[in-house]
Amino acid sequence: LLGQILDHWFESEPLKATLATDAVIGAMASPHTPGSGYVLLHHVMGELEGRRGAWGYVAGGMGALSQAIAQAATARGAHIFAEKAVCHVLLGRGGEAQGVALQDGTEVRSKLVLSNASPQITFLELIPQEQLPKDFVQRIRQVDTRSPVTKINVAVDRLPSFLAAPNAPDGQPLPHHQCSIHLNCEDTQLLHQAFTEAAHGHPSSRPMIELCIPSALDPGLAPPGCHVVSLFTQYTPSMLAGGQPWDEQARNAYADTVFDCIEDYAPGFKASVIGRDILTPPDLERIFGLPSGNIFHGGMSLDQLYFARPAPSYSGYRSPVPGLYLCGSGAHPGGGVMGAAGRNAAQVAIKDFRHL
Repeated sequence: LLGQILDHWFESEPLKATLATDAVIGAMASPHTPGSGYVLLHHVMGELEGRRGAWGYVAGGMGALSQAIAQAATARGAHIFAEKAVCHVLLGRGGEAQGVALQDGTEVRSKLVLSNASPQITFLELIPQEQLPKDFVQRIRQVDTRSPVTKINVAVDRLPSFLAAPNAPDGQPLPHHQCSIHLNCEDTQLLHQAFTEAAHGHPSSRPMIELCIPSALDPGLAPPGCHVVSLFTQYTPSMLAGGQPWDEQARNAYADTVFDCIEDYAPGFKASVIGRDILTPPDLERIFGLPSGNIFHGGMSLDQLYFARPAPSYSGYRSPVPGLYLCGSGAHPGGGVMGAAGRNAAQVAIKDFRHL
């Protein structure tokens, strides 16, 4: 239980609540939910340039990281085809993977297929169900993918000025503008309340907000004087109470709630907004293939980790289909931009490839 861990080590409620946000990121869970302490550990494990638990910003945005990986692969002979949707995995007579079929009808033959799509897309959409064990299919269907996340990207014509730390006269970014800024995190009870509302199908009336200003570190992302603000917010249910749709009205009403909260901390923020892009859980699923909008391809709860990720007996990256491997966030050790699942899956696939 995260609440107990934080109470044991700290006295300050704002500090405890701010740390607690990393225990509930991407999780439909409260700081009082059993097992939430692991998600905090997951976010602080590892290191960056020798600093344990540190996080880094990718110059040029997260897409620049993908491009760097792509360039490393093509330099070693890989061929990359973007915007080519896969409609199913090709199977041989023995049920083994033999490549993929694209939506345009092209067939790409291969002895091995690695999927970094979610387990749900990989096994429930790209493989005929009769080719998989029934208990495996049932397990994949039962994975808890509930997601509380709504991401809002904002363009502003000036740097937010917070009451707690007003801007410099020249309007240049200060150290706190170059960090993750946590709002509505005065105490863990606020987070629990926000979770409870979403658990009943209602977007939080006082959402947990993580605000980052990437352009404070990377000026090329916005015109001079302007900035881009990234808002990672929760809790918003994938399914609204009473079956209400996440239509434009619902999306804008929730975003307005988020902006009202930011305005309380940084007066003038709403007037600085040039444009905003609101991505609710259904949007994250539709655009990025995240099941129910879950950024980890499935909850990081203790029953869905280690040997149970994505299913018991299949945590070693191999699947019930010989030659098909899972290498994305739905595989061990779970989500986050660290590449562990992909590296581990590649090692297993290389080992198998030598025996083909």
